[in-house]
Amino acid sequence: MNVLEEINIKGFVDEYIDPTLDLFAEIERLKKEKNAVILAHYYQEADIQDIADYIGDSLGLSQEAAKTDAAIIVFAGVHFMAETAKILSPNKKVLLPDSKAGCSLSDSCPPHLFKKFKEKYPDHLVITYVNCTAELKALSDIVCTSSNAVQIVESLPKDQKIIFGPDKNLGAYVMKKTGRDMVLWNGACMVHEIFAQEKITKLKERHPQAKFIAHPECEDHILAMADYIGSTTGLLNYTVKSDGKEFIVATESGIIHQMAKANSDKTFIPAPPNNTCACNDCPHMKRNTLEKLYLCLKNELPEVDVPREIIERARQPIERMLEISAKLGL
Repeated sequence: MNVLEEINIKGFVDEYIDPTLDLFAEIERLKKEKNAVILAHYYQEADIQDIADYIGDSLGLSQEAAKTDAAIIVFAGVHFMAETAKILSPNKKVLLPDSKAGCSLSDSCPPHLFKKFKEKYPDHLVITYVNCTAELKALSDIVCTSSNAVQIVESLPKDQKIIFGPDKNLGAYVMKKTGRDMVLWNGACMVHEIFAQEKITKLKERHPQAKFIAHPECEDHILAMADYIGSTTGLLNYTVKSDGKEFIVATESGIIHQMAKANSDKTFIPAPPNNTCACNDCPHMKRNTLEKLYLCLKNELPEVDVPREIIERARQPIERMLEISAKLGL
């Protein structure tokens, strides 16, 4: 069995649920009974966000879970996020509500191909965006997030050669902000690549006072239109601090639930994609439902596991990022 086969999700449970069951109450009961903590990424459906103990970006959620004395972590997100939780909490059981909740960005960078790519540049340091598999993290020197990628790169000597992966759009944004020339892996997020410039321009014309805010995983021509560029948490914080009353949001639409909760007097409009949908939902994130969360906690399946050797190697680039962030006061 190779490493990729070992990093798997154990089991899948699909059973009838009594429609009269109060899922919110049952989840709360099971959570206390099993000493579990529920993490919800910003891109989850509203019900899951509302039942979660912690809501946020992937790495921050895993860090919060590691601080708790919970025996079980239920990560309502996608597979690589649950892997990260396992890396930071190797002695806790980590569950994922839907075993098929993957990630287009993570999938765009198979570790065995990235390893061959890395071998072409033996004198390059490897920085990978946290939105990748545990095995890819294990091939890295430093992990970064969308909120600290620029600062991480700037902290390195100017003559340090760098491979950046897996997101080419975030990499291009970092290159533009730092003036550094990096070798980029050709990967991307399907949601952040689908925004339509022409439709956004027309939407801005209909809402001339609206602030256009975008995640750095978007393509350069979309970022060029933005009033503010930031991580998911950064976008949320910007809407709270801004005097603006209308915002066009270019990232997965799940974050709008938290934006609306934090700003009851403001209007949020999902940026239009280049398709017939009204908004941009990640089909992988939205595989998780309240019903699946309940069954996951009830049966303690599907479970996400990562080989100990991968955990040890993957922790190192995360710890290096945290050390650099601490020195920079991030």
